[in-house]
Amino acid sequence: MQELLNISDHACDTLGVLDGDPSRLAALLQQGDLSGIELMVTGYGDPAFFPTEAIQGVHLRFWPNWLDFWLGNEEELQKEFGSRENVAAVFGENRAEWLALWRENMRTAARVGARYVVFHVANARSWEMKCRHFAYGSVQVIDAAAEVVNVISDVLPDDCLLLYENLWWPGLTLTEPKLAARLLEKTHHERTGFVLDTGHMMNTNTSLTNEDEAVRYILQKVENLGSLRKRIFAMHLHRSLSGDFVQRSMAEAQKEEMRTLSFEEGYRYVSAVDRHEPFETAAVRRLVEAVAPEFLVHEFLISSWEEWQKKVKKQRNSLWGGEASE
Repeated sequence: MQELLNISDHACDTLGVLDGDPSRLAALLQQGDLSGIELMVTGYGDPAFFPTEAIQGVHLRFWPNWLDFWLGNEEELQKEFGSRENVAAVFGENRAEWLALWRENMRTAARVGARYVVFHVANARSWEMKCRHFAYGSVQVIDAAAEVVNVISDVLPDDCLLLYENLWWPGLTLTEPKLAARLLEKTHHERTGFVLDTGHMMNTNTSLTNEDEAVRYILQKVENLGSLRKRIFAMHLHRSLSGDFVQRSMAEAQKEEMRTLSFEEGYRYVSAVDRHEPFETAAVRRLVEAVAPEFLVHEFLISSWEEWQKKVKKQRNSLWGGEASE
């Protein structure tokens, strides 16, 4: 198992966290005897900042509300983005331009020698996030995502793993084995599997209150996958116990008028739900040992070098430092 850290090529990370100095990352990897990084290639940064030998995986870009664009639902696009010009600024003028962005994202992954790429399978309009009432169901999202992937993945090397990541919106949640199987069956790229994101899995159950409950819940969902569990090649390891906040937000949303959230509002809300906090107890070891992924990514939201170091140290101490609870 290779232990990795997540980081992006955006200036908020290369300048804000690493202070423009890639040797900082090298030192952190060496101190922890870590194998490298999963790099998010944002389309707004410079992947060349990072040495290619450190890059094991690439996290591809993600558009949270993309299905209206893919299906040509102009009325809903106008509601969400305000104008055709805004839509074009986000996606491009048409499908072909959007697919070109995806293909360039995958080409970059190939150029840096990524052993795997990560693709989000989910969709939500901004006003749906808080109330969790969605216009599109998981089957629609999965089928459309496979359609997109099959168009763009020809630029991906045959030996590169294409890994679908679970979220808590309609799409791939990994809580419904038949839908997970459907996604793999519809994908043409031969080396395909899953990233199990532990925080995202927790976000599918708002009744979880502690790490023991969360680990038991995740392991049950993994067990329910049957033979598909062997297709979990990577794990994004972090904690997100935000159920109380989600329940309050859903109750508030029932009383509010439906409206489009600004980017800042949406980001703040998603960050409050999907907290990317380090595990603090040895319960996490049961989870990692049971799944035994090929790639284990300590995935955190980071705003400073000092915060990153503390979060990595805390989670790795929880994972390797003590006895796992029963």
